[in-house]
Amino acid sequence: MTDQDDQKPARDIVSEFLEKSADAAEPAPDNPRCGFVALVGAPNAGKSTLLNALVGAKVSIVSPKVQTTRTKVLGIGMHGDAQLLFVDTPGIFRPKKRLERAMVAAAWGGADDADLVALLVDASRRDVDPDTLDIVARLKDAKRQAVLILNKIDLIPRENLLLLAERLNAEGAFTDIFMVSALTGDGVKDLLDAFAARVPEGPWLYPGDQLSDMPERLLAAEVTREKLFLQLHQELPYATTVETESWEEFQDGSVKISQTIYVQRDNQKAIVLGKGGSKVKAIGAASRKELEEMLDRRVHLMLFVKVRENWTDDPERYRQWGLDYNA
Repeated sequence: MTDQDDQKPARDIVSEFLEKSADAAEPAPDNPRCGFVALVGAPNAGKSTLLNALVGAKVSIVSPKVQTTRTKVLGIGMHGDAQLLFVDTPGIFRPKKRLERAMVAAAWGGADDADLVALLVDASRRDVDPDTLDIVARLKDAKRQAVLILNKIDLIPRENLLLLAERLNAEGAFTDIFMVSALTGDGVKDLLDAFAARVPEGPWLYPGDQLSDMPERLLAAEVTREKLFLQLHQELPYATTVETESWEEFQDGSVKISQTIYVQRDNQKAIVLGKGGSKVKAIGAASRKELEEMLDRRVHLMLFVKVRENWTDDPERYRQWGLDYNA
């Protein structure tokens, strides 16, 4: 493959899965709408799960651990005559490390550039967390109104939900309040209706069947990183990163993907490998299964584990993720 092929958008991965092609895509309507909608919130508010529900396909990785999303992810949703460009941003919190500062800066950058801002709040928490209150305060300081989305309504009694809505509405930072469950899909259609009506009139920026602008190499690496978050415990996933080193397609339609899992110390490498390589084999099997479903073809996935002590201080890593190293 050429370097240009390596940078194909993610729609080329999922086009067969959706039984569509660019040639078969429906033409844009006579009066189209198109706009960016930034999904912001504290870590683990459910932004990535909601993004996948809004787009109707998995374009952002999800795990129960906070700070899973490291960079902005663009998910492209179609609703009526509107093309909705959803920006899934890293969770906003009080950063301490360089990578954390870059992630938070990327989140606010996505909000600043968007036509609409939607703040997600985990409604299942007993109280509004300090990170969410900080976000509300910054929105008010910037005189930027947002749509409030109370997520995980399937996990909270109705009376508690109404009290939470009243408390946050009193902040005066929101034009509307929506109550949804990104996991079950409850309330998602109402949210799509509202976004589609409010984005600006204008031509679509992407083909109607495109789901994301993420290069396929990065998307494949993100799938494997998700499995690391799901199968490794405590802080270890945060010390890892995944890079797709090569992508080789064969005449029988299968593809060989070679990836490297980087850790910061030798003892972390031993944990990722597991006894007799059992852990990395399990991670590879889970990643390969999902990649085969996305690609709708056989995948030969090769995983290697290497130590790179200071990968969190490598400007090249930040460039690949679209993060500002000096944030």
